[in-house]
Amino acid sequence: MFKINENYLKLQGSYLFSTIAKKVAAYSAANPDKGIIRLGIGDVTQPLAPAIIDALHGAVDEMGKAESFHGYAPDLGYEFLRNAIAKNDYQDRGADIQPDEIFVSDGAKSDSGNIQEIFSLDNKVAVCDPVYPVYLDANVMAGRTGDFNQATESFGNVIYMPCSEANGFVPELPKEKPDMIYLCFPNNPTGSAITKAQLKEWVDYANRIGAVIIYDAAYEAYISEEDVPHTIFECEGARTCAIELRSFSKNAGFTGTRLGYTVIPKDLKCGDVALHSLWARRHGTKYNGAPYIIQRAGEAVYSEAGKQQLKDQVGYYMNNARIIKEGLKAAGYTVYGGVNAPYIWLKTPDRMTSWEFFDYLLENANVVGTPGSGFGPSGEGYFRLTAFGSYENTIAAIERIKKL
Repeated sequence: MFKINENYLKLQGSYLFSTIAKKVAAYSAANPDKGIIRLGIGDVTQPLAPAIIDALHGAVDEMGKAESFHGYAPDLGYEFLRNAIAKNDYQDRGADIQPDEIFVSDGAKSDSGNIQEIFSLDNKVAVCDPVYPVYLDANVMAGRTGDFNQATESFGNVIYMPCSEANGFVPELPKEKPDMIYLCFPNNPTGSAITKAQLKEWVDYANRIGAVIIYDAAYEAYISEEDVPHTIFECEGARTCAIELRSFSKNAGFTGTRLGYTVIPKDLKCGDVALHSLWARRHGTKYNGAPYIIQRAGEAVYSEAGKQQLKDQVGYYMNNARIIKEGLKAAGYTVYGGVNAPYIWLKTPDRMTSWEFFDYLLENANVVGTPGSGFGPSGEGYFRLTAFGSYENTIAAIERIKKL
């Protein structure tokens, strides 16, 4: 008889945002007259920028002609997109990243879940706590962790790096030696950011102990402070210890069109084996490339018109973040984030658990957010709101919360 991958049985319930969707659907069915405002999942609401739409239309027209039709994309992605990424996201920031070190994919979520495949199951994983669930869940599925401990609400054989008010929601170097370190800055869910000096400490640490940093920079477009790095490759030494994940979902609204990329420098090696070649082999075997029309849309992100339009769009969301943060503070909440990221991280009131506050907010204000405990044990007692809603819904949601 066939057997299953029993590591999946270690996972707790369904994926966090699937659980939220089910709870909201049940409430809506029981209360069809209630107008629910969703500030939970980090999905954008503004339409694709005009420059991107123009590029999509042009690419669709090309696909309708035999002489300009495109089939399977190159393994790493089309050169026109990789060249634009290398110049604008890295070389213009003083980071030495070449186009052939960039792997285009259908999004950072896919890559953050898949990247662990090129590493041994014997590796010890370190994750921020709280953290985006995919990093940990993917390693649970692979069998790299122990069982789930209900008492501590954590998995065995994982190094949890608490991110709290005490350390400004930036993790400290772990006492136990990790092999794989997941970092996400600007951070999801706390909205915190890391300075270049702080990130350089992690780079030096990883090089010193022989660890690899898997760095999620999906929210770099929202950085507003000068001393916050937009890429880990701004730090000297990162080429020998870091992999970076990037997304077009949050900076350009591609949540419905799907595009991202991973950067693996050729200098990053385990002994004599280059991780670049391993990921290239995995990519070529398991992935057939992002669609041509989507990659052309991605190229438009780096056009002059695209840059300005997306700057305005990011500004729209960050104005929402300001409204949420100031509104919650005025209502007496303790609030973090919202400066370099589109997320607001607040303390739950009256010693409510994060799920109790979720239910309270849904039932009394008809507003949906995300319970902090869904991001890890250190997220308990906190709650995440996203600035990706419309301006009108953001205003309405804060007014509802204030009335509570």
